[in-house]
Amino acid sequence: MTHEMQHDHASLLDEVRKVRAEADCLVSPAQIEEALDNMAAAITERLANADPLIYTIMNGGLVLAGKILPRLDFPLEVAYLHATRYGHAMNGTLLDWRVRPTQDLRGRNVLVLDDILDEGYTLLAVMEHLRKEGAAEVLCAVLVDKQHDRKAQPGMRPDFCGLALPDRFLFGCGMDYKGYWRNAAGIYALKDS
Repeated sequence: MTHEMQHDHASLLDEVRKVRAEADCLVSPAQIEEALDNMAAAITERLANADPLIYTIMNGGLVLAGKILPRLDFPLEVAYLHATRYGHAMNGTLLDWRVRPTQDLRGRNVLVLDDILDEGYTLLAVMEHLRKEGAAEVLCAVLVDKQHDRKAQPGMRPDFCGLALPDRFLFGCGMDYKGYWRNAAGIYALKDS
């Protein structure tokens, strides 16, 4: 790493620390645990006898998966995928696959885990892809449903949701600020966002 790169990284770390120190904590770790218990109960009621395949979307869904999967006390299979979207909103279904789904999806009940439903273009495209691969049913579970009217489809809602939060820049519990703070135990909103 060159001296200039080290300086840039140090500046970024200073910014990231300052952002966390000044952020508003919207959801405490205890409130998140309660939301996860409620989500797990709803998922169990719907999928306990469905032999589901659960896909985690990387990297955002990692924390949710680690917290929700142990709460699901029934047989299930776990996998992950990693996709980002090309271009802007009008090209919502063009995915850049970093890791594609590898399981045989024909006739399977699939649950997709992600950190947040913001506008939802990537999540929608992933779910459409899984349906085209032959999944019998594709559901989604997100920790946070951000409240606004800019969804990929009007009225788009997750099948399972932990928290409905305001339209602010959020980080923590899988959501990041410039690649950092996915590990924060609570959910924070950027100051003045």
